[in-house]
Amino acid sequence: MSYKIKNELRVAISGKSGCGNTTVSTMLADALKIKLINYTFRQLAAEKGLTLAQVIENAKTDDSYDQYVDNHQVELARAENCVLGSRLAIWMLKEADFKVYLFASDEVRAKRILEREGGDLEEIKNFTAMRDSEDSRRYKKLYNIDNNQYDFVDLFVDTSKYNPEEIVKLILDELKKKNLITE
Repeated sequence: MSYKIKNELRVAISGKSGCGNTTVSTMLADALKIKLINYTFRQLAAEKGLTLAQVIENAKTDDSYDQYVDNHQVELARAENCVLGSRLAIWMLKEADFKVYLFASDEVRAKRILEREGGDLEEIKNFTAMRDSEDSRRYKKLYNIDNNQYDFVDLFVDTSKYNPEEIVKLILDELKKKNLITE
């Protein structure tokens, strides 16, 4: 299936770790044949030769980590049609044409992270809870964003109820309804 974008299109997709952000964002960008922007702490860690845990720890005392990642993503997203997939996309890219929030239970998220990265389920649950807490604290401090407040989004999806293909179809259907794309 081929889609035509009416004018410009910027879709912002957010959710916590293990909710399917990267998978859904990638698939949606592919379906729309537009750029995917998903620059995260994970990429920053790889670039700096650090572990994700080290970057998260450093970011607790050095705001430049968050600011660099967040500002870099928004700059990239403003330049062209894209899907921006990140924890803060729906808040940071205020001018996004369509905003999606993905969520799942802590148990589902931990199991997905286990499948993706391996390890011990209890350790993953503990790390994910710590990361959620640290993320929320930093977002509030840096940007006055409450990342548990998302009543302004266009589409709210429980990713435990759908597979990634179904979620992409839900998003595409909503984009068509809003006359942002046509087939």
